[in-house]
Amino acid sequence: MKRLLLASAALGVMGAAASAEEIKIGIILGFTGPLESLAPDMAAGAELAINEISTAGTLLGGGHTITAIRGDSTCVDAAAAQAAAERIVTTDKVNGIMGADCSGVTGAILQNVARPNGVVMISPSATSPSLSTAEDDGLFFRTAPSDARQGQVMADILKDRGISSVAVSYTNNDYGKGLADSFQAAFTAAGGTVTLSAPHEDGKADYSAEVGALASAGGEVLVVAGYIDQGGAGITNGALDSGAFDTFMFPDGMFSQALEDNFAAKTEGSFGQHPGTDSEGVAKFYEMGEAAGFNPRNAFAPESYDAAALILLAMQAAGSTDPQVYKDKVLDVANAPGEPIQPGELAKAIEILAGGGDIDYVGASAVELIGPGESAGNYREFEMKGGKIETVRFR
Repeated sequence: MKRLLLASAALGVMGAAASAEEIKIGIILGFTGPLESLAPDMAAGAELAINEISTAGTLLGGGHTITAIRGDSTCVDAAAAQAAAERIVTTDKVNGIMGADCSGVTGAILQNVARPNGVVMISPSATSPSLSTAEDDGLFFRTAPSDARQGQVMADILKDRGISSVAVSYTNNDYGKGLADSFQAAFTAAGGTVTLSAPHEDGKADYSAEVGALASAGGEVLVVAGYIDQGGAGITNGALDSGAFDTFMFPDGMFSQALEDNFAAKTEGSFGQHPGTDSEGVAKFYEMGEAAGFNPRNAFAPESYDAAALILLAMQAAGSTDPQVYKDKVLDVANAPGEPIQPGELAKAIEILAGGGDIDYVGASAVELIGPGESAGNYREFEMKGGKIETVRFR
């Protein structure tokens, strides 16, 4: 059973109320780079949770100002991501980080900024399996599932569709290689054949050589484990222009409004998956996000709301804004037992915690953290139909 507020923690809350402070939450996402079409809605999702708790005015006894501070991870430039993180940690002195987004920069920030400075990170979208075993001093969590899980889901989708051979093009970084490897292991174990699994670099003007190699290898479907704003789009366009493939599988890095706008009409019958759920919580989050003026259906926006909410609720549970203290409460507030908490109910959660009760934060993405503090994982399978992205099922 969770014991969230013992007498000492309650005294900590009273002390916090007596000495109000500015609580700062860093938001580090790729506002430039290959996920720049996703970052604004992810940031807006996180800021929706921050504003909800700030408006309630009851966190840690009340009287605190809660501020979101953005930093640009670029998604791909580790040095730039570390510099952004260093700035918000050492200059702005954030109490926690919602982010980062892409796996490579997330790992770099974790090892070179978060761990040395003792700062909690909760990523909404870094999915590399290598992060499951990274040294993190108990500071790193993620509301998106590992690609070890996505790889198995991909194999299941292909098996259910009767597809036995595919070619794979993956972005040449931690995310792309991790996903390609986990998928190939799951697909071949299920009796499938990967004709070629080859990397592509982002930022190229011409992908004809890569597409030519994939076409020569053959396959019923081309799996594009890339980024919609970079090489993934280039590979897809090259394959369509050359006629090498007309059916594609699009993993989570390719999912966004840009995928529908640019490719749905050209790739009828193509399909893919991204973290998602049909829960009561996500429906409420969609309502809240639309009212706030952003696209809450974009990939990882729900997970971003949940990541920010978990940081602040863990602070309440611990009676402290110190990451070294509240890091031990993240799993407690995220999982049962306790009162289920949906989007829009963060003030209720704070009241329960302040009274010594337990919560089970369900949130926008049906949060359940397992193992080293990562999401158990729910996925939305989608398909291109009539120029639109339509939901097939949830897995």
